[in-house]
Amino acid sequence: MGAARLLRLSWDEAWGVMERAVARGMQVKKRRIIRRLGVDEKAVARRHQYVTLVSDLDRGTVEFIADDRKKSSLDAYYQSLTSRQLAGIRAVAMDMWEPFISSTTWHVPDAAAKIVFDRFHIMKHMVEAVDSVRKAEHRRLQAAGDETLKRSKYLWLFSAENLPERYKAWFARLKALELKTGRAWAIKESLRRLWTYRRKGWATRFWKEWYFWATHSRLRPVVKVARMLQSHLANVLTYCDHGITNATSEGLNSKIQTVKKTPTVFAIAST
Repeated sequence: MGAARLLRLSWDEAWGVMERAVARGMQVKKRRIIRRLGVDEKAVARRHQYVTLVSDLDRGTVEFIADDRKKSSLDAYYQSLTSRQLAGIRAVAMDMWEPFISSTTWHVPDAAAKIVFDRFHIMKHMVEAVDSVRKAEHRRLQAAGDETLKRSKYLWLFSAENLPERYKAWFARLKALELKTGRAWAIKESLRRLWTYRRKGWATRFWKEWYFWATHSRLRPVVKVARMLQSHLANVLTYCDHGITNATSEGLNSKIQTVKKTPTVFAIAST
């Protein structure tokens, strides 16, 4: 709305300008084979409204955006490609979101060997599990008058190397206690080692050890995530074959968020 006001255009006129600009851009864009794709979702409004974002992981470019995060959202991208372009896709990084899996499996040849479940999203599940353990333990301790975990939420969300210096002494004291939250955090941190392996055999060996630890931890949120990963393990371990993550897509998401915060720029593109 802001850009339309500045240009003294009606909303319909402004929307038409945007559509024509996009159409011109698509017409001049060269058809090429994109070897490594990133498929992600982006929240664009309240009430869980999303868009599907497809990016070229090698060039760091947005290739496609569609409303929602349904199978049909991603289908539209794949259907725009030639058979040669589809066959040229070597790997696709994505979250463990069934509509994206289904669409990619349907359209991309040999997709089962090309889908890589993204490290960022996997670790996000583990971070959420740690936080669930913390919340439950904090409630239990508080009921007994113990404020040990008070105001410690964000400490447990950090990776070890990213913890701010000013919190290190406090966090070291918390980790030294026999807390369920501390065990959950240690299990989460250990999982990060999975992506240091380049040989699938070694990664599988590590996974079996980690999975035993996680599922015998008696920490329900951790056990739940471990079992979910086990059910998708084949396409977690394809990282060893392709070595890709959705870091590029996450970076593009950040840029989109910046644009959204600039009303005069984003106004034409959001309704």
